[in-house]
Amino acid sequence: MRFFLRFFPCVLALFLFHEMPAAGQAVLPATTEGDFVAKNFQFRSESLPELRLHYTTFGKAARNAQGRVTNAVLILHGTGGTGHQFLTPVFAGELFGPGQLLDASRYYIILPDGIGHGKSSKPSDGLHAHFPQYDYDDMVAAHHLLLTEGLGVNHLRLVMGTSMGCMHSFVWGETYPDFMDALMPLACLPVQIAGRNRVWRKMVMDAIRNDPGWKGGEYSAEPQQALRTALDLLLIAGSAPLYMQKTLATRDAADKYLDDYFKTRLEGLDANDLLYHVNASRNYDPSPQLEKITAPVTYINSADDFINPPELGIAESEIKKVKNGRFILLPITDETRGHGTHTRAAVWKQYLAELLEKSAH
Repeated sequence: MRFFLRFFPCVLALFLFHEMPAAGQAVLPATTEGDFVAKNFQFRSESLPELRLHYTTFGKAARNAQGRVTNAVLILHGTGGTGHQFLTPVFAGELFGPGQLLDASRYYIILPDGIGHGKSSKPSDGLHAHFPQYDYDDMVAAHHLLLTEGLGVNHLRLVMGTSMGCMHSFVWGETYPDFMDALMPLACLPVQIAGRNRVWRKMVMDAIRNDPGWKGGEYSAEPQQALRTALDLLLIAGSAPLYMQKTLATRDAADKYLDDYFKTRLEGLDANDLLYHVNASRNYDPSPQLEKITAPVTYINSADDFINPPELGIAESEIKKVKNGRFILLPITDETRGHGTHTRAAVWKQYLAELLEKSAH
């Protein structure tokens, strides 16, 4: 558990327990990692002389006679995560192995770290609260630049994203409608973040900004109370009630889990980075332009997702605006994990198979 939470820290998409690979788990080909540096990158409000974008890839790009890339798959992580979160057995082990849907020997799989995340440029690198106030449009534009100028990818077979990456998928579909053959957003809503979703996010940000130890972002030591409060909220947001009730079936088990969670998650967490992560969603709202999306879309949420509760009815309503859109609501089962269901590929990969077949040409 310590290993998992430390090295795969998808803050909103909390994977509450580490799951070991099944016997005979397919061995994946080696990954390639690199950095693309965008010069004088223009954010919505300002520019940065050098923006570093880190990425992890499997495979190589294949091109048709016209020079168009035909096998590239872009997979986008959630808030606080990195591209490496998709290397777990419950995701890579279900999708990237020989003969599987996204067989890494056939597809060029691209797992980037978003601005502010992982090994890409972020406030904790040194600019602190003077780092550009990036938003989701900036993050998508940066990844488009990484693909086209850094990796030479001029077309995507598939854009898939989880949580924040789910929201980025909708932005991708609207902003670059001819760039992909298919879209698979997992665990989000394609509307402005409002209601309870905005309230708990603001609570996280206020906890950081109102802690005297934050010092306007120029702290010499992490503001511990702010981070503790933020982690409280993030744990609830990413929780799965049925799963937690079964696996933490006694008071002592629940208390021990919480103690272990804080001991692990506080280590290495940066207040400015976290504040920027959550604040990046402030002006997200793809709803008015969903009609611009032309690629087939299979959009999936889980019924036990605290962040995107099904009773709102938003997903079913908004997907009607997408010409080739389909929405799937996964029922609560022993296999779902609340918001984190998005990374348990066994639960939803049959819908990916259908999308790939539908969008093949």
